[in-house]
This record gives sequence, C-alpha cells and structure tokens, in this order.
Amino acid sequence: MASTVPTQLRLGDVLKEAGYVTEEQIERVMEMQKASGVKKRLGEALIEYNVITEDRLNTALSRRLNIPYVSMSDAPVDLNAVKRIPKAVANKHCLIAIAVNNSVLRVNINDPLNYYAIEDVKLITHMQIEVQVCNRADIVRAISEYYSELDTQKAATGANEAVAGQASAFTYVDISESADDTPVVTLINSTLYKAHNAGASDIHIEPFEEHTYVRIRVDGQIVDYLTLSSSLHNSIVARIKILSGLDIAEKRAPQDGHFRAKLQDIEINVRVSSLPTVYGEKIVMRFMSQSTTLDHAGTFGMERDDYEKMLAMLQVPHGIIYITGPTGSGKTTTLYMVMELLAKRFVNISTIEDPVERTLARINQTQINPLAGLTFESGLRSILRQDPDIVMIGETRDAETASISVRAALTGHLVMSSLHTNDSVSAIVRLLDMGIEDYLLANSLVGVVAQRLVKKICPFCCEEYRPSEAELRALRADTKSLLRGKGCHNCNNTGYKGRVAIHEILAIDGTIRDYITSKAPTSEIYAYVRENNKLKSLQTSLRKLVLEHKTTVEELLRLTYFVE
Repeated sequence: MASTVPTQLRLGDVLKEAGYVTEEQIERVMEMQKASGVKKRLGEALIEYNVITEDRLNTALSRRLNIPYVSMSDAPVDLNAVKRIPKAVANKHCLIAIAVNNSVLRVNINDPLNYYAIEDVKLITHMQIEVQVCNRADIVRAISEYYSELDTQKAATGANEAVAGQASAFTYVDISESADDTPVVTLINSTLYKAHNAGASDIHIEPFEEHTYVRIRVDGQIVDYLTLSSSLHNSIVARIKILSGLDIAEKRAPQDGHFRAKLQDIEINVRVSSLPTVYGEKIVMRFMSQSTTLDHAGTFGMERDDYEKMLAMLQVPHGIIYITGPTGSGKTTTLYMVMELLAKRFVNISTIEDPVERTLARINQTQINPLAGLTFESGLRSILRQDPDIVMIGETRDAETASISVRAALTGHLVMSSLHTNDSVSAIVRLLDMGIEDYLLANSLVGVVAQRLVKKICPFCCEEYRPSEAELRALRADTKSLLRGKGCHNCNNTGYKGRVAIHEILAIDGTIRDYITSKAPTSEIYAYVRENNKLKSLQTSLRKLVLEHKTTVEELLRLTYFVE
C-alpha cells in the first residue's frame, strides 16, 4: 500500500511530541533565521543551529508518520524506478525513486512533510507514491551516482541506434496504441488525435483562475475546444513536457521542445512551446504535418500561370528567390515543396532552419542552436563551405544573414529564403533597408513570391445572398449574388472550411534592376509592373476568388487591409 502523509502535520509539532525540541528552541531558531535573511525549511535550520541531529529528526518523522527510516544501502536501487523522476526534480526536492511495483513507486525523500514535492512526483509519474525517509547526504550521493549511470546507458543506446541508422532527433510516441490509460494521458492523446483530424494547426492550453481552456486554430482562426478544471492543468503540462523533453522543474521561464507522434497511420511532428502566465504555464502545440492537403498540390499550391512563372525563375543557375508574407501564410510549406522538386536534380542542397519542420529526402537539413553558437549567420557560413549547389535559409531575419545570402547568390549558388513583407515589391525596400548594397541586390535578386492563405467558404452551410453597395465597391465589380457560410458543426460555426493560397510573383527584369540601382521609389516599380502587365496582384487574385464563390468579401477586406 502507498503511504499517505497527513497534509496538516507540522514538523515542529512532531519534534515537540517526541521530546527532541521545545517551543522556545523553535522560536529562537526562527528568529535567528529571520535575522540572517536566509530562509530555509525548519528541519534544515534546526540541524544547522545544532538544536537536533538529522538522525533524531528522521527518527521522529518515521515514528510519527509510520514510515520507514532507511539508508540507501538497505536495498538495491532499480534504475527503471530512478528514471521515472527527472533529475532536476530529484535535485530540487532531494528525493530519489528506488523501486517500482505495478502502479506504486517507492521514493526515498529527505523531507516527507514536503507535500509539494510528493504532489510533483505524482503528477509526473501518474503513480501512487510510497514514501521512506532518508538522510540528505545519502540521497544527494545516490542522485549523482544513479543518474550518471542512466546518462551512460542513454549515451550507449544512442550510439547503437546511430550505428544502426535509426537515430532520431525527436521523442517518438505512438499515441494511437498507448499502453498508458491514465486520465491525463488519455485526454492529451485524444486531444491531439481529434485536433489533427479537425485540420487544426495549433492547440492552445491556457490556464486561468478556475478553468483551463483548450482552444485550437483551424484555417487560421482560433475556436474553443474544451473547458477543463484548473486542477488538471499542472498534470497536463507535466505530461506534455515529458513528451517534448522539457524541464519539468522549470516553471518560471519559457521553453521550447518537440516530439513525433503517430496518429493511426499518420506521423506528425509536434512543436511545443511553454510560457509562464499569472495562473500557470500556457502550452502551445503546433502540428508540423508530414502530409499537408493543398489545393493545386502539384503546382506548389499555385494557379497554372503562377506555377509556370515560378518554374522559369527556378531554372536560373544562381541568384536568390524570396517567399514573403506574414506569419502563418504558408511560406515554409511552399519552400519545402520547391525543395522537393529541386532535389530531383543532380544537385547538393543544404538548409538552415529554425526549426526543421519536416524532414526531406536527399536534402541536408540543419537546425539552428543558439546555445551551441549555431545561428543563421554562422550556420550559413559553414554551409557555404559544404560545396552546395542550392541553399535554403528558413528565414532572413537580419542584415548579416541577408548580406551573406546575397553574396552566396552572386558566387554561383541558387538561394531560397523567406522574408516578412506585405507584398512582393516591398521586399526590395526591406532588403535595401537591411543594408544590402543596391548593386549587389540588383545583380543577385531573381524574383519575389508574396503569398497569403485565404479561408474558403464552408461547402456544408454556404448560402447565396445579395451583396451590399459597400461590398460591391470593395469588390470593384457588379454582381447580383455572392456566397457566405452560415456556420455549422462541420466548420465549428465559423462559416469557413479549408484554405487556398494566392500568390503575387515578381520576376526581376532589366528595368527593375535599373530601378533598384537608382534607388527609385516603390511607386515607380509598382507603376511599371502594372502598366506592363508584369504582376498579378494579391488583390486581383482575392477578388477573383470572391467572384468564383470560393471565399467572402469579409475575407477580401481582412487580407486587403495588409496588402493595400
């Protein structure tokens, strides 16, 4: 049977009952501790000021709580038990698991009245805890010894897997056939499965005073999914942190991790981010699906004319092509599809990304690691010494990365990257503002592809209606009917289901190069491409989708706000 510790019991009362200390001694120690400015638990303070020995303190606790007082040498330690508690938690609470029997975990702890420590272990392991009291020095020594042994085993296992060609950068969990059926594990598995089936890109787990809200982002829009008791929150966070390799004991700083999961026959990569809030840690899990369903999937999600324009740009032997748009506009998905096409050539392709969202065959992918000194800048410099033909940079974030990218494009490499700008022409201004010399940019830039994801009307609840005068003015067309979604269970009552990409592709020609070198204002470049039919704007594509009854005027106005 797992032992239970009375939650209202105080150490001072236990020691007074045993006759080891008096109330006056306790008060004097507390005053001395207060004067020193160093706050410690009462037991530590009593031992430090030589009021009681650790042996007497633990003997009193053992008798009063009816739990064993043991030495680490009394029984062998099971490493399968040790590894159930993260080392950081063991160090934080001075405890170590020594044995496991079915659903009961036996734990040696220095302070059995530390209820928070015991609750932490319960949340992490989802097991009943059998507590034994043990001397601090014994436990500290055991933590060092047994966790070192676990690290050695882990390193050996990792080496064997690497030799066998089975090493993985992700924690892998088959959640469709999990042997662990505890309520929290079942809840998380079910949420992952249902959210993925609903086409969600993100799962938000948000703590508040009385409830934890689970919301999912579907087609770019946040919708409510579950409301849970706040008492479940810490357990949910602990489980997700274990899956994604995060530090369970660290609750005051943001963390990022990832794991790979199997949902029925679909493998997904889940990126995890934690953020401290006033009511606890908020968790966001983002699906990096290995198989994204797209309209026009065979043409990078583009209309045929845009696709042919893109293919023409990819035929150049060297230069730089940017995919631009705000966060969540599908830039990385487009880059990956382009890389998969380019990998069919006899070329060497290297990427530098943050993070690697999907693994690609025959492509050398590198994930940045700032803690190890691997940044976009340093990684890109190293990649250029790896004899690449094509380089993909996940995102151009600063002047140094932009400068190296442009110089790489001028020295015989085809470079592709993403950039945060509202449209294709403004990417030129953005790069010049980063400090790129105009003559370098003019000679290296091949083209810019601006991209947006547009929500499609739900086919299950669409209805026809007569547009207002304001809508017709925004549409710049005369039509007697348009479509909109009423909202139904199929679309989570949003009126939209699925998204389609639109593109604005600017191919750089001689005239535009002259504009760049002369630092001409963007208005002149806009005027040139419009007058010479060089560019199909995002606005044009949006209005076309509305008239084709694929999206709504509401979506047109939302996106046009960013591009006009």
